[in-house]
Amino acid sequence: MENVMDENIVIDESRLAVVSELMRNVYLWMTGGLALTGALAWIVANTPEVPAVIFGSQAVLWGLIIAEFVLVLVLTMAINKMSFTTAAIMYVLYSALNGVTLSSIFLIYELDSIGQVFFVTAGAFAILAFIGSVTKKDLSGLGTFLIISLAGLIIASIVGMIMGRPDSIWISALGVLIFAGLTVYDAQKIRLMMLNQETVNEGNMKLALLGALSLYLDFINLLLRLLSLFGKRK
Repeated sequence: MENVMDENIVIDESRLAVVSELMRNVYLWMTGGLALTGALAWIVANTPEVPAVIFGSQAVLWGLIIAEFVLVLVLTMAINKMSFTTAAIMYVLYSALNGVTLSSIFLIYELDSIGQVFFVTAGAFAILAFIGSVTKKDLSGLGTFLIISLAGLIIASIVGMIMGRPDSIWISALGVLIFAGLTVYDAQKIRLMMLNQETVNEGNMKLALLGALSLYLDFINLLLRLLSLFGKRK
């Protein structure tokens, strides 16, 4: 029995099982990373001495941010040269560091507001990822446009941080649109990558980990932009 997964790709039941397992790993790693980030953010925010050290020193805060950036850069560019175990440890370490820096949201926003925006983000993310996984339309062109737009958004945000100005409502709204689009694009890209895998091995498990990282970043950034727009500040 054959199953058509894409208009140009036909796979049998054994390949379908491989794709299903790899996609399951993508979302398990993504969910695990988010859970670790959320748990550490909550713990740090409720340990008074720690936020004072992190956010009371620009050197400490920027050191953490740079460490996160380096981890993502190394993981995405050199994952083929490392073992799956090493890559997984780096992913977990990044999720943990991100939890430390994101503890700030519990200091800025009301807890019930964070919960409400989180569930809205989770619902929107699930719908967007589903659309990306099932659509037959080629989104590669959209991906190029979104990545260029994201670069501009990052530059604008960095300039705002340096000048001490928070993101405007327009930048936050643009960020929501960009990361919503990237969620659809990444979900399709990951699905198509997995369709080309014939067995489950260390190589494509690392691909699944990279896919999880992409979706993790989409979710976190979508959450932060929605909080900026709709979160109730303390």
